[in-house]
Amino acid sequence: MGNICRSPTAEAVLKSQLQAAGLTDRVTVDSAGTHDYHIGQAPDPRAVLAAQLRGFDLSSLRGRQVTRVDLTRFDYVLAMDQDNLAQVKKLSRQPGEKVRAELRLVLDFLPGHEGQSVPDPYFGGDVGFTHVLDLLEEA
Repeated sequence: MGNICRSPTAEAVLKSQLQAAGLTDRVTVDSAGTHDYHIGQAPDPRAVLAAQLRGFDLSSLRGRQVTRVDLTRFDYVLAMDQDNLAQVKKLSRQPGEKVRAELRLVLDFLPGHEGQSVPDPYFGGDVGFTHVLDLLEEA
């Protein structure tokens, strides 16, 4: 939604995995929210801490809102839940350049979790941020 919890965490996890696989020169990774709640803000401190404890760095990331240009620029746009996926699909139907991105849920890439959401930890405790990392590292 606001690009301060799940999506920046996913960005950091995927970038780390791509670096470990030697693929950073072949894949571009970015994150964005579907709402404009936290544009320009750093990730939630709880997300930063949970990620840091696993060796991921969110410190340079700042919230931004997804744009239609993102849908023409990237091969995949991965949403954390059905509501965000619906927002991205709505954006894809607006007039403009042809959409290139395949629009999916991030957990569609985790066998046994297809169609499921990454739970939003924002209103919960620290354990929610740990669970998000567990899911994203597996996906």
